[in-house]
Amino acid sequence: MFDAALGDAELHAARAALSQDRPHSARSLLPHTGDDWDRRGHRATVLAAVPGAHTWAAHWLLDEPGSADAATLLALALVHRALAGQEDPGRARAACRTAAGLAPADPTPWLGLLMLARAQGPEADLTAAFQELRARHPEHHHGHHLLIAALAERPPGGPESHEAYDAAERAAAEAPADSPLAVLPVVAYAERHRVLAAAGLAPAVPGPAPCAHWSGPRARRILAGAFDWWLEWEHDEHPRRHIDLNHLAFAMSAAGRPAEAAALFQRIGPHATPAPWSYTGQAPRTAFHRARAHALALGRTHATLAPAAPDVLE
Repeated sequence: MFDAALGDAELHAARAALSQDRPHSARSLLPHTGDDWDRRGHRATVLAAVPGAHTWAAHWLLDEPGSADAATLLALALVHRALAGQEDPGRARAACRTAAGLAPADPTPWLGLLMLARAQGPEADLTAAFQELRARHPEHHHGHHLLIAALAERPPGGPESHEAYDAAERAAAEAPADSPLAVLPVVAYAERHRVLAAAGLAPAVPGPAPCAHWSGPRARRILAGAFDWWLEWEHDEHPRRHIDLNHLAFAMSAAGRPAEAAALFQRIGPHATPAPWSYTGQAPRTAFHRARAHALALGRTHATLAPAAPDVLE
C-alpha cells in the first residue's frame, strides 16, 4: 500500500491517533518538528489529509488563538479539501495567508498556496507563491517538485531542450553539495515523460527496452550525476527521500540500467510512491512491480550497494 508518511514513525503514530480521535500526539508533532522546514511541510500535508483534520485543527485554534501550528494545519487541511472539491478555494487561500502572518519565517503556508496554484492557477499565483516559499527555504523539496511539474507542461524548445530541465539543473547547481535537489533534474525528465506519455508521444515505460526519452546525451548526463550524488550523499533522514529514490529507480529502469535500478529498489523497500510510476498511464502499483521485477532479475548480482529490504507490497 502506498503510504504518504514515507517511513516517518512519529508521523505515522500521530496520524493513526488523529484518525482515532486522539489528537494529543498530533497536536505536539508540529511544535516538536520546529524549523526543519521540509519535515514540517511533509508532516503538515500528511496530517491535513486525515478525514476531519480541518475540524480538529479549527478546535485546536480555538483552544490556542494565535497558534501558528494550529493555523498552519488548518490551512493545509482546507487546501486538501479544496483540491478534492470539498472546500471553497478562496477560504483555503485566506487560511494560508492567515497562517503565514502568524509565522512569517515558515514556508509551509506558502506551500499550501503553491499546491492550490499548481492545481487551479493562475500561473502568476504559482510564481508568486514559489518565490515566497523559496525566500524562506531556498532548498524546499516539495516546492521545487511542484514548480518543475508545472514547468514541464509548457511546450519544449527542442528534443533535449526544455525550461523545466534548465530550471531543475539551475536549482541543483545553486544548492549545497549535499542537497537532495541534486535529483531534481531527474524529476524534470520524469515530469516531461508524464506530459509526453499523456500526449501519446512516449511509450509506456519502464519496460524491457530503454526509452528514447531517457537515452539522449543530456538525460544520460543527469542520470549519471544524480546516481553518483546518491552514492555519495544519500540522506537517510530526509523526510521525502523515498520520492527521490522512486524517481531514480524509475529513470534507471526506463534508461535500461537494471543494475543501478536494482540497488535503488532494494533501498526503497516498502516505500513505493505513486509518482512517477503513474506517469506511464499504467496503475502505479503495476508499473512499480514490473520495473522492480525486471531490474532485480537482471541486476541483483551487481546490486551490492544496499541491503535487501522486506517486500510488503505484494
